Amino acid sequence: MDSSFLQLSRPLSVKSTFLNAIRKTSSIYSIPVGRNFQFQRHFKLESSKNGGRKTQRDSAFDEAAFEAERSRLDALAMKSMAEASVRDTEGALDDDPKAWKWVIRKRIWDFMESQNIAANPRPVHHRIPNFVGAMEAANRLCDLEVFRDSQCVKVNPDSPQKGVRLLTLMGGKKLLTPQPRLRTGFFSIVESGMLTSATIKEACTSVGVAKYGKPIGLDEKIKVDLIVIGSVAVDPRTGARLGKGEGFAELEYGMLRYMGAIDDSTPIVTSVHDCQLVDDIPVEKLLVHDVPVDIVCTPTQVILTNTKIPKPQGIYWDMLSPEKLSQVRILRELKRRIERETGKPLPCGPSEKLPPTAQRSSKPGRRASSKN
Repeated sequence: MDSSFLQLSRPLSVKSTFLNAIRKTSSIYSIPVGRNFQFQRHFKLESSKNGGRKTQRDSAFDEAAFEAERSRLDALAMKSMAEASVRDTEGALDDDPKAWKWVIRKRIWDFMESQNIAANPRPVHHRIPNFVGAMEAANRLCDLEVFRDSQCVKVNPDSPQKGVRLLTLMGGKKLLTPQPRLRTGFFSIVESGMLTSATIKEACTSVGVAKYGKPIGLDEKIKVDLIVIGSVAVDPRTGARLGKGEGFAELEYGMLRYMGAIDDSTPIVTSVHDCQLVDDIPVEKLLVHDVPVDIVCTPTQVILTNTKIPKPQGIYWDMLSPEKLSQVRILRELKRRIERETGKPLPCGPSEKLPPTAQRSSKPGRRASSKN
C-alpha cells in the first residue's frame, strides 16, 4: 500500500468543540428508532397506493422501461467520462484544473476497489462511489443538529446517500432530490405523507422518486434547510471537494440559489468513507462554481471544516457549453427567463464534447473570475 496515500487518507480526530454538533450513533446498519425520530407517525400504514394520491405509478408508469433507459444513459455517460479523463490528462499542464482533479479521483477510485472498500454498484470509477459503512455515515449525518432541525433536505440521488434519503423520509421531512441527470426535468419533492410502510424504501431510489415524487419547477416556493452532496474526495481541513466530474452538483446548487431556496448560510454536508479524505486539493486552483462543504460525515467521525471557500452565487453561464445547454431543458428555461427579465443576452461558454443526454461537464474558470 502506498505510504503517501496513507498519509492523505488517514482518519482525522474529532476535536472536542465538535461534540455539541453530534451525537453517538447506533451500529453500522441500524436506524436510530425512538431517538431522533418517531418514524411511524410520518407515513401512512394503509395498503392503498400512495395514500390515495395520484402518481406516475397510477398513470401507467413503466418501471422496467424507466430503469432500462436510466441504466443505458448512465453507462454512456460513464464511458464518455472515462474518455474525457484520458483526454484531459494526457499532456496536460500541472495547473490544468481538469487534469489534477482526474488524478485525485482515479487514486480514490482505484484504492477503494483494490481494498474492497467499494460497494455496489461496482466498479465505482466515474461514480460517486458507494462504500462499506455508508449507512453508518448516514446515521452520523442524521444525528447532526442541523439535520434534526431541518424540515426540507436536498439529497443527491447517488447510492452512498440512499440511507440519508431513507432517514430523511422516516424522520417526516421533505426530501428534495434531482431527477436523474436533469434529463426529465428539475427536482422532485417526496414527502412521507405520500408513502406507505411498503413504499418508503422504494421512494429512496430513482424509480421510486419517479413513482412517488412531485416534480417541481423554477417557480416553486421552497426553503431548503440542508444540502447533502456526494463526493469522490474531500479535504476536511478546507471543505474543498471533488465530485465525479460531470458538474451537476454545481448546476443544481446554482439553480436553487436563483430560486431563493438556499443562500450562503445553508449548510452543505457530505458523507464519505475515511479513505476519501485527502489533503492535496489546492484551494487556489478551484473553479468559481465548485461547491465546498461545511461538514463531513464518515463511518467513524464527523468533521466541521469551517470552510472559507466562497459558495457559488448562481449559474456561471460563461462556463456553460452550448452542448450542455441544448440538452438540459431546465437550463434553457432558466436562461430564457433571465434574459427576458434583464433584457440582455447571457454569455455562453466554449463548445466541448459532453456525456450523452445529460451532459454534465463544466469549462474551467478560476474562482477569482467575475461572476454573472
